[in-house]
Amino acid sequence: QPHDTTKYGVFTFLPRFLYEQIRRAANAFFLFIALMQQIPDVSPTGRYTTLVPLIFILTVAGIKEIIEDYVSRTDTARQTQLLRNGAWQTIIWKQVAVGDIVKVTNGQHLPADMVIVSSSEPQAMCYTETSNLDGETNLKIRQGLTHTAGLQSLEELMGLSGRLECEEPNRHLYDFTGTLRLDNQNAVPLGPDQVLLRGAQLRNTQWVVGIIVYTGHDSKLMQNSTKAPLKRSNVERVTNVQILVLFCILLVMALVSSIGASIWNKQHTEEACWYLSRDISTNFWYNLLTFIILYNNLIPISLLVTLEVVKFTQALFINWVRTDTRTHPPWLERLNQSELCTDILSLFPVSQVKYLFSDKTGTLTCNVMHFKKCTIAGITYGHFPDLDVDRSMEDFSPLPSSSLNSTEFDDPTLIQNIEKNHPTSAQICEFLTMMAVCHTVVPEREEDQLIYQASSPDEGALVKGAKGLGFVFTARTPGSVIMEAVSVVCVLSFTPSFSCPHQATRATLTAHCTSLGDSLGKENELALIIDGQTLKYALSFELRQAFLDLALSCKAVICCRVSPLQKSEIVDMVKKHVKAITLAIGDGANDVGMIQTAHVGVGISGNEGMQATNSSDYSIAQFSYLEKLLLVHGAWSYNRVTKCILYCFYKNVVLYIIELWFAFVNGFSGQILFERWCIGLYNVIFTALPPFTLGIFDRPCSQQNMLRFPQLYRITQNAEGFNTKVFWGHCINALIHSIILFWFPLKVLEHGNPFNNGHGTDYLFVGNMVYTYVVVTVCLKAGMETTAWTRFSHLAVWGSMILWMLFFTVYSAFWPSIPIAPDMQGQASRVMQCWHFWLGLVLVPAACLLKDFAWNAGRRTVKKSLLEEVQELEARAVDPGAAVLRDASGRSLNERAHLLTRVFRKTPSNVGRKNSVQQSNVSHGYAFSQEEHGVVSQSQVCRSYDTTRQRPSI
Repeated sequence: QPHDTTKYGVFTFLPRFLYEQIRRAANAFFLFIALMQQIPDVSPTGRYTTLVPLIFILTVAGIKEIIEDYVSRTDTARQTQLLRNGAWQTIIWKQVAVGDIVKVTNGQHLPADMVIVSSSEPQAMCYTETSNLDGETNLKIRQGLTHTAGLQSLEELMGLSGRLECEEPNRHLYDFTGTLRLDNQNAVPLGPDQVLLRGAQLRNTQWVVGIIVYTGHDSKLMQNSTKAPLKRSNVERVTNVQILVLFCILLVMALVSSIGASIWNKQHTEEACWYLSRDISTNFWYNLLTFIILYNNLIPISLLVTLEVVKFTQALFINWVRTDTRTHPPWLERLNQSELCTDILSLFPVSQVKYLFSDKTGTLTCNVMHFKKCTIAGITYGHFPDLDVDRSMEDFSPLPSSSLNSTEFDDPTLIQNIEKNHPTSAQICEFLTMMAVCHTVVPEREEDQLIYQASSPDEGALVKGAKGLGFVFTARTPGSVIMEAVSVVCVLSFTPSFSCPHQATRATLTAHCTSLGDSLGKENELALIIDGQTLKYALSFELRQAFLDLALSCKAVICCRVSPLQKSEIVDMVKKHVKAITLAIGDGANDVGMIQTAHVGVGISGNEGMQATNSSDYSIAQFSYLEKLLLVHGAWSYNRVTKCILYCFYKNVVLYIIELWFAFVNGFSGQILFERWCIGLYNVIFTALPPFTLGIFDRPCSQQNMLRFPQLYRITQNAEGFNTKVFWGHCINALIHSIILFWFPLKVLEHGNPFNNGHGTDYLFVGNMVYTYVVVTVCLKAGMETTAWTRFSHLAVWGSMILWMLFFTVYSAFWPSIPIAPDMQGQASRVMQCWHFWLGLVLVPAACLLKDFAWNAGRRTVKKSLLEEVQELEARAVDPGAAVLRDASGRSLNERAHLLTRVFRKTPSNVGRKNSVQQSNVSHGYAFSQEEHGVVSQSQVCRSYDTTRQRPSI
């Protein structure tokens, strides 16, 4: 089976999707309300007013999930060649079975785990790139058994007969135990050096033939894969909890109203109140359900639709951010994007990241090597312009393409010193000769072009650099290297010394934890380095906590050569035990596990395919773009969405809690104060635009200042803008506003008749006055919450108020021409002729908002935050960078901001300010990477090749 990164299957979509949606407390609540409304004569608002919107919301969400999941599907139709009926047949991967003999050619990926039989290289050797498995792009050497190395023709392969025994499928990438029992031959042991793993790519090898041992989910790649999880943000969790609490309050309100109805009915019998229509139920439980449905709008169903639209629009905004191709490396020109949001649910947690897990090769580095500088006899050659200037990572991206013969070395002085017999010319020639011959590169010719097959980009860069300087490596034989008839004197192996503790992991962890003392658990200026083998023991149950304590005590943790599952386990350990938002970023299939496990997954579109991108929440072209994604888009999205959520709850509590106050006046009869259609259109039309403008266009401060002061990210990181305290502060504020909006007009109208003609007022007259005050107040409140006014903000605030007044005027004239709302006939003219209404239109909203204004002014005067300082400076058109802003400790934030912005910058070493400089006491060099303890030594590899001969074909 293919390495599937999808979340749903054909049979699992419906139950898994419904489970994910019902986990949202709002959806669960409205499903309950929709079911209750189906009981006859219970709902005062009809049977389908909740069910239809809920079905619409779930349908839209389901279509979105299907589209996103379909896009993330990997190609299931990859093909390979299988030996069947005496010929090579082309089949798709899923048809490969255990025991089949498969041929893979250069550049192809392995369809399954297989044991090497033979190859085009000497002694059944082959090269593989395992970046999809362990992230390493350096080629690894694998070698088949000598017993099968000569089986290269179809007749010999068809005559292969025997039995292969191996261990049960497991997830250990670097372990394999098996036995090959060929007919009429002794049993031969098999180890990991004879196995090619699915997901690896064959390189520098024309072909390899192998026997399949593990397929599908039994392969080690799939054993290391993890299922796509159902991610939820902290904002969503907090919102769910508060919705549950609001639901409990709603139940209390319904219970109080039902009890009030029972008491009122006992005190006011039919004989005493003969003039009232007593067609309401006196059953307590029946009334309880009625009041639950009546107050259900306290929890806004429009919040779901609003958030979906807001998050989708924000994702579009992020996807619209484009970067000019000139700032990309050539291999990224096809990926002209800086950020691409592939999962709108991830907009929340990206603003609260505290732990970042990053792949190295291809993520932090492009893994493209060029020969740029060298030091010979104390003289540095090479040139890189403008080294005096601090440069960001984008400045280094327009590099020459990694073509076959590219070189970035630009210093004519080196060749001139050779030609002019400089005192160091002999050393220069020897240096370039060593560059051209001391390596394990294998040269190949395609037509008239010389191609260097290198096991590491380091070696390839050196050989190409020597070629560019006239020292051309052309061929290799077991006894010599052909480069203008220069004989091989020795073969230098590029093998660094590397040792990691494989034993006594417990003792080592304990010793380090003890040495930290009281500093354990606090961040220290330390780095922890651990390799995959040791990590296997450190992640065991008994040592996991000690390893976590030690890791959290270090500023950085570097894990070398770890499997995909280990990456995922590390992220999951921090995610569960620390309770902090995590972000994982990578560019290969081996990073899919940790990308899906983390709260936020970021995939880099690089050389290692699209697996990471398809499985991620965000896709970016370079690691440097992560700065803008977190500090700008993440913080903006958090600010916008939290404002939108808080405002939606605020405006609903303001209006619908008034129904509770009205219940104390109408004897808990269940009578509504406002006209039915006005209630229904409150969230859909009259107050629909303000939350959209807050959630889409608002921003705390400019992009420039968000990047200039990274400390602003702490506001979102620590959830200072949305938590239980903030949520209930807004709800209490809405409660106070509802009291002012209902009781002030009611008390004014209690004293005397507002009309000179003697006409009285009814409940709907009061309801229309209060409704108008509510619309005006909540719209002006949205204006107070707006920090970045746009034309859309003005349209939303002022346009919503004007829209209600126009609707009120027209709607009151419908009857009898249009048989709708007979109770509203003439209401607009009556309300607008009342001077109490116009006086209240000024005083009542002002009384509500004056309290909020005084509170904000007093708080800013006593304790002003950094964000508020920056906002005030922006409002006065003062550059915050020129002002001296200080934190609580008195340190200049401008200085700290300058230092922090260099985190994502890459400053070149202060070498080569001139084309050639004399230097002393400078330790420059190269770090070469190659597989340690490989099955074939590099010296043996060099002496096994004779590129002057044609390789065997099959």
